[in-house]
Amino acid sequence: MPHVFEYALLRAVPRQDRGEALNVGVLVHCKALDYIGCRTHVDGDRLRALDPAIDLDVLADFLDSLSAACAGDRGPVTRIPPGQRFRWLTAPRSTLVQTSPTHTGLTDDPEAELARMYERLVLPLR
Repeated sequence: MPHVFEYALLRAVPRQDRGEALNVGVLVHCKALDYIGCRTHVDGDRLRALDPAIDLDVLADFLDSLSAACAGDRGPVTRIPPGQRFRWLTAPRSTLVQTSPTHTGLTDDPEAELARMYERLVLPLR
């Protein structure tokens, strides 16, 4: 039987004043299966097209911190349940990394959904 899952895209917004964004990751949460996962990808060439002065190291460090928070590997946020952690990670921010609105779906395998959305919505088209 499929379970409800939630997901949000992680978007790099190099210049707030221009409002341009590039998908750099995806977060998935499935309460019924106690699952939270994250995958990220930094495409330096595409991001430099939006802002030649972007600090890709800062972006990569921030995304690594988000991934570690999902995995339960870093910081006090990892002590909160996955659902609350997902809400914290997807809270609106005016920073280099922002999240899309949260969307829902049905799945038997949230890890497979994460992989599918990562390929379809984050990685460059082939």
